[in-house]
Amino acid sequence: MKLELVFVPVSDVDRAKAFYVDKAGFNADYDERVGDSVRFVQLTPPGSGCSIAIGTGLTEGRGTPGSIPALQLVVADIQEARDFFTSRGLDVGEIKDLDWGRFLNFSDPDGNLWAVQQLPSRG
Repeated sequence: MKLELVFVPVSDVDRAKAFYVDKAGFNADYDERVGDSVRFVQLTPPGSGCSIAIGTGLTEGRGTPGSIPALQLVVADIQEARDFFTSRGLDVGEIKDLDWGRFLNFSDPDGNLWAVQQLPSRG
């Protein structure tokens, strides 16, 4: 089994899509209106096998915008990730060193929270 899609509730699809593509660097894979009440937008972090879906008619009744408390990206080099995000205007703050890895954090415009982790060396 593989996890391939996570639905993220947002209040403004165009604003969220612009944030994820322009600031977070996600690939815009798909943006389609399916009838009058459904719009499906699929976005994938670079190199990821799992995407997020935002849209209209997708998460109503299953989560309010900003209600996702923890989504996580894993990167090989946290400094490189920080440089990438900040060059795009994304506020990720300073790198936090913890026993279980190095972290950055950011939120989308609705407040859905993301962590970016560099795993600790195992050896």
